[in-house]
Amino acid sequence: MLKKFGFAAAALLLATTVGVQASAADDSYVLKRIKERGVINMGHREASIPFSYLGDSGKPQGYSVDLCMKIIDRVKAEIKMPNLKVKFVPVTSQTRIPLMANGTIDIECGSTTNNLTRQKQVDYLAVTFITGTKLASKKGSGIKEIEDMNGKVIALSLGTTNEKAIKRVAKEKGIKLKYVMVKDHPQGWLSLETGRADAYATDDVLLFGLISKSKNPSQFQVTGRFLSYDPYGIMVPRNDSTYRRIGNMVMADLMRSGEATKIYNKWFNPGPTGIKMPMSTTLETAFEIQALPY
Repeated sequence: MLKKFGFAAAALLLATTVGVQASAADDSYVLKRIKERGVINMGHREASIPFSYLGDSGKPQGYSVDLCMKIIDRVKAEIKMPNLKVKFVPVTSQTRIPLMANGTIDIECGSTTNNLTRQKQVDYLAVTFITGTKLASKKGSGIKEIEDMNGKVIALSLGTTNEKAIKRVAKEKGIKLKYVMVKDHPQGWLSLETGRADAYATDDVLLFGLISKSKNPSQFQVTGRFLSYDPYGIMVPRNDSTYRRIGNMVMADLMRSGEATKIYNKWFNPGPTGIKMPMSTTLETAFEIQALPY
């Protein structure tokens, strides 16, 4: 009798396990939403070179976009929709978090810093890049560090970690700055090029990207110490552990296999924009740590 009961219990456990496995994708409200829409909405930046920007064809491209497309391929498999449409939704530093929080976009592929404050509204996948705030200015301006900006004008993008970092350091150091607030990187760079601002502050890698696309790259410089710590991550909706796990599973696979490094080198060593930034030892370590086993 006990033996029969044991077999029955084992059969019930197996059936339950199979049922759980079969319905795992159904546990995700984001996957349900994507399946019902028949489209996955991918948020992207238009000028965050080389992470996410518009190419000559007018379509988004870049390091973050390539990583996101790998995740989207896995999403297609999870919901059994190989022909799932991808809708590209342009976002800015001000709109990206609200659009994620209200369900307009399902994944954001740009140059977004993962920090604890933002995690109140959104979630993030594994760290894909590590950078920080620096200054871009014209050569011969005498600007090397933020202390050299006393009494000068600095352009900042609204809603960025760079804005907070510059204002915090200026307050701590007693540096008097005049601010030109802009909505995105092209506006910030235009302020510097036209002389409306003496410097533009954002993540150093983005500054190098803006310089590479400028009319006269030799006129500009990126200087100073890092004024913030900015680990980038692909942004996803909050409170969906199943969806987040799928994304992190893809990222772990890419980091473990070395494919993430190949994608990095495609855009940075040097990439099509001419940016040459060999992977830092810090990022190499981050890749090793995040390559979680099964």
